[in-house]
Amino acid sequence: MFYYIACDSHNPSFNLALEQTVFEKLDRQHSYCMLWQNHNAIIVGKHQITAAEIDQAFVNAQGISVVRRLSGGGAVYHDLGNINFTFITGTQPGDSIDFAVFCRPVIAALRSFGVPAEISGRNDMTIEGKKFSGNAQYIKENRIMHHGTLLYDSNLDTLSRALNSGTKVISAGIKSVPSRVTNIRPFMKPDMSTEKFMEALRDHLFTALGMETYTLSAGETDCAQALCDEVYSQWSWNYGASPPHNIRKSRRIESCGMVEVLLDVGKDGSINAVAFHGDFFSGSDPCILASMLKGHRLEFGELSVFLQSIDVSRFLYNMDNQSFISLLLD
Repeated sequence: MFYYIACDSHNPSFNLALEQTVFEKLDRQHSYCMLWQNHNAIIVGKHQITAAEIDQAFVNAQGISVVRRLSGGGAVYHDLGNINFTFITGTQPGDSIDFAVFCRPVIAALRSFGVPAEISGRNDMTIEGKKFSGNAQYIKENRIMHHGTLLYDSNLDTLSRALNSGTKVISAGIKSVPSRVTNIRPFMKPDMSTEKFMEALRDHLFTALGMETYTLSAGETDCAQALCDEVYSQWSWNYGASPPHNIRKSRRIESCGMVEVLLDVGKDGSINAVAFHGDFFSGSDPCILASMLKGHRLEFGELSVFLQSIDVSRFLYNMDNQSFISLLLD
């Protein structure tokens, strides 16, 4: 049986936890479909380095959540003008990844609304050569989870700025490939609000897939919430689970000068080594500060607590602690 699961949450951490709960906990004899939305968020692929995918300063200023998903692929931007779809079903041993089979019902729905949508390349859907949907898959124990985005009426300027990282990162992590993007809404015939489009898409999928509604039990919802709290809300998963990588940042800071920071970051997000270069002055050797930073996570809370007892200006003349943390993180 193919079941549809309604998801009213807009919390990206909970919604990704719910996907995993459905994938791992619900009856494997059945298939499941979800349509869901997130408040402003960047969803990073499992094998990506978070710092390489986002403009951290812009993300912080805009209150954009950053969450890592189970599947591979590139980073994507979500807001309430975007609709996400998820299919979870069984697979056979040896089956290869096939994105098209899950994209076809969505393409058929869009074409019924007058949208000239096409499947393009490995895992995209496009309109007139512009991408409106990125797709990813996670396979485990003869079970597959396919999920994708549908840019319907998203803020494309925010998308572009949030995913534009100015940080130089060198590693074996998988970097997103920029694409020309478009919203679906300008091509709709007739025009629909995002809410109405989501309802129309749901109704089309119900008919096309012969679905019935599945209502989550309190226990299943509690399981998703626990996973949200323990994994998807944690810095250790969303940032710290990045592959080992090197970061190079440089910034001219008023009254201090040009400062370049070289960071060697481990797979748990902790600092293995750090070096400072530039035209700044120092009263004490910056190597001492570098040594003290080793072993600490590259995370705002931990760095703030650690630096409470340290006067950074001793090592980088006229640099205050807040600016120093911003230099390391933004």
